Amino acid sequence: MAYDYEYFKREVLSLTGIDLSCYKEKQMKRRIDTLIGKHKIEGYDKYVSGLKSDTSLFDEFVNYITINVSEFYRNPEQWKLMDEQVIPELISKFGKNLKIWSAACSTGDEPYSLVMAFSRHLPLSNIKINATDLDKQVIAKAKTGLYTEKSIAAVPDDLKRKYFTKVGPSYKIADEIKSRVEFKEHNLLKDNYPTDFHMIVCRNVLIYFTEEAKDEVFRKFYRSLASKGILFIGSTEQIISYKEMGYDRKSSFFYQKP
Repeated sequence: MAYDYEYFKREVLSLTGIDLSCYKEKQMKRRIDTLIGKHKIEGYDKYVSGLKSDTSLFDEFVNYITINVSEFYRNPEQWKLMDEQVIPELISKFGKNLKIWSAACSTGDEPYSLVMAFSRHLPLSNIKINATDLDKQVIAKAKTGLYTEKSIAAVPDDLKRKYFTKVGPSYKIADEIKSRVEFKEHNLLKDNYPTDFHMIVCRNVLIYFTEEAKDEVFRKFYRSLASKGILFIGSTEQIISYKEMGYDRKSSFFYQKP
């Protein structure tokens, strides 16, 4: 292809603020080449020109490279552990007004799952989730709150009955759950991190990052947590040097700041 991938990465960083150098190159390059091929565009230079001039092409690109695979209560056994041990512990330590961040929240499945999980322990009026993602399209979809039957399959039956309404082939989440989540754009690789969280949830996103980028994000999460705060990560991830970073490991996917 005309021009090289290094040129393309520089242009994408300038256009979108997304640093492709922090993603695993072979995997990401393959995805991008597939997308360029789909449009029968020859070369990175012509594709960059298209991204600059065509809003729909630009939006499609951002949506495509920010890998958005999500579902409610993903890995239910981990949510069960959170329900039985982690949430009660957080409430006993910090009280009812917990500060919670769902980072790289994708289409909203995770922050809405968090509201429902905490609703078993707290009144909805006490629950507020800060949810962030770098892709404004998935944030817009999250705010709409419509999901497929497959994406809500793991939601406990009582919560499914209580908080979802069937609308055609889709399921709409209740406004009382939606109102407890505040969505904002945020780039984990570039933006400043908010602080003093009692819990941060970031699951199945960092697997696409390089080891260096991954470690940097975990260190930043550590600084963002309040003392005794909990980081909940995905089943595809692990923090290899968690002790060196300062974390205590509570279980396979829950890490605590002492």
